[in-house]
Amino acid sequence: MIETNEVMKTYETLSGRITALDQANISIKDGEFVLIVGRSGSGKSTLLSILGGLTRPSSGKVMLNGKDLWAMNDEDLSEVRGSELGFVFQFPGLLPTLNTLENVMLPTMFCSKVEEDPSERATILLQTVGLGDKLDSFPNQLSGGELKRAAIARSLMNNPSIILADEPTGDLDVNTEKEIMDMFCRINKLGKTVVMVTHNQDLACFASRVLSMERGIVSEEEGQKCERI
Repeated sequence: MIETNEVMKTYETLSGRITALDQANISIKDGEFVLIVGRSGSGKSTLLSILGGLTRPSSGKVMLNGKDLWAMNDEDLSEVRGSELGFVFQFPGLLPTLNTLENVMLPTMFCSKVEEDPSERATILLQTVGLGDKLDSFPNQLSGGELKRAAIARSLMNNPSIILADEPTGDLDVNTEKEIMDMFCRINKLGKTVVMVTHNQDLACFASRVLSMERGIVSEEEGQKCERI
């Protein structure tokens, strides 16, 4: 479960103080698929980064699975990021010198609790996302959609309870976008909590809840139904 209490994030600039997040109070239950929708600059990526332990808030509290995230020391916070959170970003960020299998195995380097053989688990995950024939391929040999699939497999490597995705379909065509969204839906049905940021309001129908952001303020929206193949 994720909860925030009066979370603020401000930045000092030459032209004055900018409020990126303004007293955010949200509660996300285990197993939800929550979409955070807003225009560029609305603060949605800042919120996701704070929830993921990547950006420290200026004030307020973030509770993640019962733990006060920003009261932790750096070592404990790194452990939480490595074991309880999976990250998918707009740009996949695969290392060009590693093949697909090696890239998916990378998160095991940052988690002290690795119970399975990393190579075997990475292989299974890549097969699950339709890349079973791309284990030895390098990033420059993959399409945009395949790169996103590999990034999703990597986010699942340490079996996290929460997946945080920041604009994961932002540079994809409509058909590939739907494939990736369907994949997140399947991940959610396996019991994973999914929190996704997007500027595309049309994706709201894939989520169980929608949060809207405007000038750093978070509000709840009513979800909508859509056809899924």
